[in-house]
Amino acid sequence: MKTADFKTWLEQLNALNRGQKDRLRNELDRRGNAEEVIRLIEQSLQERPLCPHCGNTRLQRWGVSCKLQRYRCRQCLRTFNALTQTPLARLRHKDRWLTYNQALIDGLSVRRAASCCGVAKNTSFKWRHRFLQSPVRQKAQTMQGIAEADETFFLESFKGKRHLPRKARKRGGKAKRGTSTEHIAVLVVRDRIGATADFRLTGVSAKEMEPVLKPLLSADVILCTDGAAAYTVIAKNLGVEHHPVNLAQGVHVVRGAYHIQNVNAYDSRLKEWLARFHGVATDYLESYLGWRRMLERFGKNILPGMCLRAALGKERHFQQATAT
Repeated sequence: MKTADFKTWLEQLNALNRGQKDRLRNELDRRGNAEEVIRLIEQSLQERPLCPHCGNTRLQRWGVSCKLQRYRCRQCLRTFNALTQTPLARLRHKDRWLTYNQALIDGLSVRRAASCCGVAKNTSFKWRHRFLQSPVRQKAQTMQGIAEADETFFLESFKGKRHLPRKARKRGGKAKRGTSTEHIAVLVVRDRIGATADFRLTGVSAKEMEPVLKPLLSADVILCTDGAAAYTVIAKNLGVEHHPVNLAQGVHVVRGAYHIQNVNAYDSRLKEWLARFHGVATDYLESYLGWRRMLERFGKNILPGMCLRAALGKERHFQQATAT
């Protein structure tokens, strides 16, 4: 637009009524959000330009589609854009993605997030699990220093299913105390610098827990757990130093440094946060675990753009966002 035309347009703003001004403001915000989303998406590919089909780096620009730059691989001759083979591929309404990521940060329900973004409830549900698909896999690969491990339990839930294998509980229902078939075991491992990994298990014996702990625990890691015998067996098999804490006898700290208060505090925050959803379907439990890990990892400085990078499945970008 020419400068004279723009000046004339600005002078006409005073003629707008309140509703028209609100509509103009919303339209500018919407387009600004779409431009920011496209910038973040394009940046994720430019930082590591690889063909998602064959991994080749010899690319050429191949037009624009849906405001995203398309590329053509010189080796496999296939075309793609920055969203190809990511969980966000083929999702619409990019102008509302940042708003939806803010809803994830705020921990809103599916319906409230849909209302904030102006989308249907089913779209909100679809977006939630698309945006969380990558964070589910983004967990700590190794522990450093002192690592604390403890299992926590969640009620088995068939929320959303039409045909239940048992009689439905009332909201906030309870199951038998202790471990039972009505509980889902989750092993949480966390070191003192905040690296966190969690695993849904079929049981809490050494046979179930050792395979997931082995990649996390190098020989120089010190393992702190409760007094369960399974951990003693695991530590012996993996050859790591182990300091159990006998909570049943009131012992909470050993030698002033060995305890499981860090991981227990994380479990407490996790369950308190999950309570707002009034029960999480067991089929989607791991998505919510990844969601909470993402929030904890980014901390108080979390921004919608950081969540978008994590949703794109770029682990390197996910790490960079935590440092900015």
